[in-house]
Amino acid sequence: MNKVLILGAGMVVKPIVTYLLDKNYHVTVATRTKSKADAMIQGHPNGTAVAWTVDDSAGLDQMVASHDLCVSLLPWAHHIMVARHCIRHKKNMVTTSYVKPEMKALDQEARDAGIIILNELGLDPGIDHMGAMRIIDHVHGKGGKIEEFYSICGALPAPEAANNPFKYKFSWSPKGVVMAGNNDGRYLRHGKEVYIPTEDLFKNPLAVDFPGVGKLEIYPNRDSMPYIELYGIPETKTMMRGTFRHPGWCETLDAMKAMKLLTSDNYDFTGKTYAAMVAMLIGEEGAENIREKAASYLGLSVDAYALEAMEWLGVFSDERMVRRNDTPFEIVSDLMIAKMELGQEERDMVAMQHVFLAAYPDGKKEVIKSSMLDFGTLATDTAVARTVALPAAVGVEMILKGQIKVKGVYIPVIPDIYNPILDALESMDIKMVEEFGLPESEII
Repeated sequence: MNKVLILGAGMVVKPIVTYLLDKNYHVTVATRTKSKADAMIQGHPNGTAVAWTVDDSAGLDQMVASHDLCVSLLPWAHHIMVARHCIRHKKNMVTTSYVKPEMKALDQEARDAGIIILNELGLDPGIDHMGAMRIIDHVHGKGGKIEEFYSICGALPAPEAANNPFKYKFSWSPKGVVMAGNNDGRYLRHGKEVYIPTEDLFKNPLAVDFPGVGKLEIYPNRDSMPYIELYGIPETKTMMRGTFRHPGWCETLDAMKAMKLLTSDNYDFTGKTYAAMVAMLIGEEGAENIREKAASYLGLSVDAYALEAMEWLGVFSDERMVRRNDTPFEIVSDLMIAKMELGQEERDMVAMQHVFLAAYPDGKKEVIKSSMLDFGTLATDTAVARTVALPAAVGVEMILKGQIKVKGVYIPVIPDIYNPILDALESMDIKMVEEFGLPESEII
């Protein structure tokens, strides 16, 4: 029986544990809080829960040595440490995280060890790569070229659960969601490179009418430029990766950033109320009438939507924060987590869409859309957990069965990897629905 080591027991881990146990693999879940691992294993005879922390290098070394494959679902900063143990013991490794330069630098060592370190095998990154490459390889196979490409994804509350002013609830790493709002953006559109500084990230979002959902807004997702080479489309004049949100999020986050509510700068907030924090950040002397002062600072009407959302969140409250030296980011993200958690009886959803403009040698052009919409059932069985964990689970099984032959540091952009995984996901109702032959007016 093959033995799989899974590091971490966060919000997206349970589906990979269940999948591998159901396939009769032995699964060890090692995590700081053993009770979380026990809850995922649910007494299965092939499951083992281990209390382990990232500072226990000796324990990690022993676990890697005694398993056939390691899945690191830890925060990305710990993947290099895990990879070095896997290389030492010649054990294959899977992650769902972006490949950082430090991981890419291990490519030759992984090859020499005869292993694959397969990264970006989740949702975004993951299913986005695989769905994109299937269309790109199809177009190139017909002699065509990709002239424009938009890749957008969002993990969101289902429409009926988007019932707060932010139109958002957390179904995965809450701090990560808020922190992503401090990224900048870079993409290519209509032949021009566009750079969006972090202070402008949520300004002027694009919008689409997503089938089965309605209007969704789009803001840039980090640096899109490397994907021109990664996807093998040097001919494209547009390469934009974006993030979906329900209307309301971008407008509100833009105002919050302008008010410095998401910065990681340290301040002394001893004895201050939330309203006093806002006053300090926008340079006001007192906290009275703070909503009006915030409106003036932002140049907005006092009844603006963003101010209504912040009022609901509680940043204009006279309640004492009970904080000392801290950052606005930590304080505000804690408020958001407290008020915006996905309820146990509420559904989340994952919406993904690729939009291509393809041109062919005979002069014809077509817009191709590839869309995925997946709903969770309950907060404990979320769409984001399914769509992150199950691609990794299928990849693990393929590696253990010897169906992936390549060695080194990889992401799933080659047909031998992406086609079987996409096919397996379809059997689990995670499917990219592809539309070909659409008119050029359908481009974003």
